[in-house]
Amino acid sequence: MATASDQLAPVVRPLWSHNCTFEELVVPFPVPETAEGLDTGVGWTRRWTARWLTGKGEVIAPVRDLAAFEWPRSRPARAFTWRPDQRHRPGLAFISATGRLHGFESLAERRVLLALDFEGGLTEVLSQPFTLRFTTRTRAVRHTPDYLVLTRGTALLIDVRPADLIKQEDSLKFAAAHRAAAAAGWQYIVVAGWQLRPWAAIEAFSARRRAMSDPLGLLPELLTLTAQQPRRLAELVAATSRPVLARAYVLHLLWSRRLTMDVALPLGDGSWIHRPRRG
Repeated sequence: MATASDQLAPVVRPLWSHNCTFEELVVPFPVPETAEGLDTGVGWTRRWTARWLTGKGEVIAPVRDLAAFEWPRSRPARAFTWRPDQRHRPGLAFISATGRLHGFESLAERRVLLALDFEGGLTEVLSQPFTLRFTTRTRAVRHTPDYLVLTRGTALLIDVRPADLIKQEDSLKFAAAHRAAAAAGWQYIVVAGWQLRPWAAIEAFSARRRAMSDPLGLLPELLTLTAQQPRRLAELVAATSRPVLARAYVLHLLWSRRLTMDVALPLGDGSWIHRPRRG
């Protein structure tokens, strides 16, 4: 069901699934570079700290050393809880790039993990990576970001909060996390919602994201057919030797980016399926 945090964006240009990025799938919250009252005077990167948990206990370091922490030692900074009366839905989600399960505390966070897995290119995902302790002019505040995503050559710090639930205190924490991430040379984003049309298609692709065997040789059939010319989905699967089974393989090839479609448009029998142009 759509929420106030999800948007049906107008189609302004094609959004090809094979090079669709995480940032193109989300509706970000506009985080200010600073916030009134934050203590960002001289030496703030020494006063603000990050608390990590490891198998041997906790490690507390100033924000100026945030990027120097040894990632494999990290454990979630706070425990995931399951109770019969809780309103959010925590769980574990598999990411193919890491080959293991990662924790989430809500369905919105689960979406983040799925979108990251679809984009690919990541080397590590840390759930609840550390607790940031920052100061304002009057008090100390703590905030635990939701994810730290490591990619080749950079990192992305992520908070997840539906737009209709963001309060003034959250904005203060997000501004502080933004400052801390910038000090470490990382990017930062608050996921406040999702672009509905692209997300609907990618969630459909994800049903076939795991590796698939191909005893009937449908994959080369589909790749050959789309190499000749783009085809509508119904026409494409009908042209194969096993149309019913071919639909599942099309979704798998769309997930793995060996086929592509414009996910700014709804997925259906009339969707044009292409071979991606490389280079």
